[in-house]
Amino acid sequence: MDEIIIRGGRVLRGTVDVSGAKNAALPILFASILTPELCHLENVPKVADCRTARHLLERIGVELVELGRAGSTLVLRTPTVTSHDAPYELVKTMRASFLAMGPLLTRFGYARVATPGGCAIGTRPVNLHLDGFAAMGAEIHQRSGYVEARAPSRGESPARLRGARIPLPFPSVGATENLMLAASMAQGTTVIENAALEPEVVDLAAVVASMGASVRGAGTSVIEVDGRDELDGFHHRVIPDRIEAGTFLIAAIMTGGDVVVRGARRSHLGGLLEVLEAAGARLEYGDDQIRVRRGHDGIRPVEVRTAPFPGFPTDLQAQTMALACLANGRSTVTEAIFENRFMHVPELHRLGADIVVDGSTARIEGVRRLEGAEVMATDLRASVSLVLAALAARNSTRLQRIYHLDRGYEALEAKLVGLGADVERIRGPAATFVRRPRAAAAAGGGGESGDAPSTMVARASQLGDVS
Repeated sequence: MDEIIIRGGRVLRGTVDVSGAKNAALPILFASILTPELCHLENVPKVADCRTARHLLERIGVELVELGRAGSTLVLRTPTVTSHDAPYELVKTMRASFLAMGPLLTRFGYARVATPGGCAIGTRPVNLHLDGFAAMGAEIHQRSGYVEARAPSRGESPARLRGARIPLPFPSVGATENLMLAASMAQGTTVIENAALEPEVVDLAAVVASMGASVRGAGTSVIEVDGRDELDGFHHRVIPDRIEAGTFLIAAIMTGGDVVVRGARRSHLGGLLEVLEAAGARLEYGDDQIRVRRGHDGIRPVEVRTAPFPGFPTDLQAQTMALACLANGRSTVTEAIFENRFMHVPELHRLGADIVVDGSTARIEGVRRLEGAEVMATDLRASVSLVLAALAARNSTRLQRIYHLDRGYEALEAKLVGLGADVERIRGPAATFVRRPRAAAAAGGGGESGDAPSTMVARASQLGDVS
């Protein structure tokens, strides 16, 4: 496995560009299943989770072409599917794969999806998704680690979900997205109550609306969707990743740097920005960017409690705890979303942090400095918190199991090096991925999918005008 060596103590300065939001790109990729027409998606981050989504889409029969020198634009088309299954081998690595169920079920009347995996940060059951599908008339069965869902039959007419009122007991982002996708082709109106407010939900709603479904209330607690018999294709650019933006803001403060984060949107980061200002950071807001510097009196202690948007994001909790390790006093961090999201604490201890965990609350006594050590990533956000701590630490830190990091951060080492950090990736034995053989792959060359460049161009032309 790959490892990262971080030689700490360097001040970060300069400008960094935020990639597209993984958590916005994933549901939009699955939205392409809803239509036989061309779907253009720009600013797709080149991270492991998006590659997994692409493998799954191709597995069920979606035609997919990568465009552009950076490969951040994808063109997808789903005239039909060759499989209604999302297998465990893919779903186990990324729970967002469960978002394939809504589109498959509502357009084709049947879906079989493995129960999901992903980061081991706590119990995240899919019952909210399933209860919503059942309210829309779906017949649900769970057996052998898979969920099977079938839309209700309507005599000789194709099976189709029907609109329903669905009150969510918790504003789950995944459930809101999956139900919105299912509602887009359901008969009648679906009302999702206590819906998630996150920017990624709003981005998906914009796509579904551009496909022809009527979507009202995205960004509020009540979303209404009027389904259509058929949906159009879309052309959309993924929003910047607010979690990556927040990560770079924190990195700059921890190293005493001066960094402009392009793609950081103030409206997407409200909960974090309040905490950073309380910590004494100096923030300057521009058009789609934020400049950050450490305050003159160092880092002040903070009090953080995670909450659904627009509260403090749980995906920035670990990074903020790393920041608190260098504060002038005691900070408290309370995790109110997931019950097992303090797994980075023992690894921060190895770097010299002073943290005591009491249930869902961690108390952090700031220390004068952190020391480099060998540490191990346990989940996506925990891994990047260790990167931040290592950047501010003396000497070198070796971070192992960075496949977690690669799930959600595009070119992180290169971006940090561009800001002046000393970061090096040590390549381990190449990982293997079992896929269907392709003649083009045997010919060599090409992008991530294994196709030769000429084959990619040919496939693009087969899908139509993709210029």
